Amino acid sequence: MRDGMRGRGHGRQGERGDHHPDGNGLGHGRHGRGGGGRVFGPGDLRLVLLALLADQPRHGYELIKAIEAIFHGTYSPSPGSVYPILTMAEELGHIAPVEGDGARRPLAVTPAGRQWLAENADAVELAQSRMQFAARAMVKRTVPEPVMQSMEKLKAALAFHADQWTAAETARVKAILEQAVKEIGGLPETAAP
Repeated sequence: MRDGMRGRGHGRQGERGDHHPDGNGLGHGRHGRGGGGRVFGPGDLRLVLLALLADQPRHGYELIKAIEAIFHGTYSPSPGSVYPILTMAEELGHIAPVEGDGARRPLAVTPAGRQWLAENADAVELAQSRMQFAARAMVKRTVPEPVMQSMEKLKAALAFHADQWTAAETARVKAILEQAVKEIGGLPETAAP
């Protein structure tokens, strides 16, 4: 791609499926996590990438970071998985570079790409659903059980609080939750409220 990364072997050594352009690459988790199995099924990463580009033009690196944000930092697709897909999509006429700032131009879905996405809308929806499910599962695996139990208690407390939501009560609970988020820390910037 014209993103400055084509042909540079940025994938990690030893990652099964890292260079498969059909989206079977494992990618990598932060700090070495995330290698316990396939995150995307055959072709799913391609569908997800094109859907993200249909939302807005992006560089390859921005696509990787967008997926990492969906997984709350527990998974990030490797460049060796993403860039071959982008190259193939560009060769098929589904995406093309658009004007942007600097030497690197972001990629956008072409009219032919939008038509392809429309024709494959069910597959796109399934791929996005599977990705969301995988993201939830990976986040749960990284959270210690006592913390998960406390999260379940929080959900229950909010559910049982349903008849007490005044404007003042909403502001009070929101402030408590936001303070907890600040104290816990580690929230990716893209997920910040």
